[in-house]
Amino acid sequence: MDKLRAMAVLVSVAEAGNFTLAAERLGISAVMVGKHIQQLEHALGAVLIERTTRKQRLTAQGQSYYQQCKLVLAQVQHADQLLAAQQIQPSGRLRISAPRTLGSLWLAPRLMAFMAQYPQLSLDLQLNNRPVDLLEEDFDLAVRIGPVHNEALIARRLGDYQLVLAAAPSYLAQHGMPSHPSELNRHQLMQHQVWDERPHDVQITLRDHQRWPVQSRLCSNDSQALRAAALAGLGLIFQPALLLSDVLASGELIPVLPEYWPQPWPIHLLYRTSQRGSVKIERLVSWLQQTDFKAEAPEN
Repeated sequence: MDKLRAMAVLVSVAEAGNFTLAAERLGISAVMVGKHIQQLEHALGAVLIERTTRKQRLTAQGQSYYQQCKLVLAQVQHADQLLAAQQIQPSGRLRISAPRTLGSLWLAPRLMAFMAQYPQLSLDLQLNNRPVDLLEEDFDLAVRIGPVHNEALIARRLGDYQLVLAAAPSYLAQHGMPSHPSELNRHQLMQHQVWDERPHDVQITLRDHQRWPVQSRLCSNDSQALRAAALAGLGLIFQPALLLSDVLASGELIPVLPEYWPQPWPIHLLYRTSQRGSVKIERLVSWLQQTDFKAEAPEN
C-alpha cells in the first residue's frame, strides 16, 4: 500500500463528502477510492469512514486522522517545493578544504563572488596543507594540487599550478645568477615547511630531476613570510606563480633558472560520487572552472 497516496484519498473523500466526487477530483474510479480507504483502515485497525448508500462521513477517529493527514501531506508538499527551488537556486551549506596559499589568494576571492551570486548559500572554508578525508571529516569539496588516485572521488580539473624560482635584484647582485640547479647549494635558499612533510614521490623537483635542496636558510609554514624574505633580498624563493606573479611583473623579483622550473601540477576540485548531480556543487565547479590558472603564471 502506498500510504501517502491512501492518506491523500482520505483527505479528498473527507472534503468532497463521498467517494464519487473524490474519485472525480483524483481522476480515478470510485471503486479504487474505496480500495484505498479499505487498505488504510486495515493497516490502522480502525474505521475511518461510515458508509451509507448516499454519503460517506468521517468517524471520530477518522476526523482526528484526517487532520493529521492534512499536516503530513502539507509537509511533504513543502519538502518537494524546497527541493525544486534548490534545483534552480543553490542553497544550504558547503564545507570546503583547500591548501593555504591557493585557498587564500585564488579560491577565497572567487568563493566570495560566488556567494554574492547565490545569497542563499553559505560556505565553511578550511585552509591547511593537510589532505583531508572528505567522508570522515565531513567535507563537501576539497581542492588538491597534484595527481588524484581515488576512484571514490570525482575530480574536476581546475587548471595548472606552476612553481617558480626567483630572487630579488639585490640578492642576485651580491651572490650572482645561477646557471644550473647544481649551483643552488651555494646559495641562500628558502623553503616551505610543507615540503618536509610530503611523501618522497611528491617532493619539489626541478625539471632536470634534481630535487630542491633540503638545506635552507629560512624555513617557514607561511608563504607570505617567505615572500617577504625574498623581497628583502635574503635568498632564493621557490613558490607558486600565484604568490609571486605581481612582484615578478614589477621587477621586484627576478626569475631564476626558468628553463628548469618543474612541469605544472594539475589542480582538481574533488567531491564524493554520492554528490554527483548536486546543483550547488556543480554550479560551484562550473564557476571555478571559468578561470585559467595558466593565465596567472609569469612568462618564462
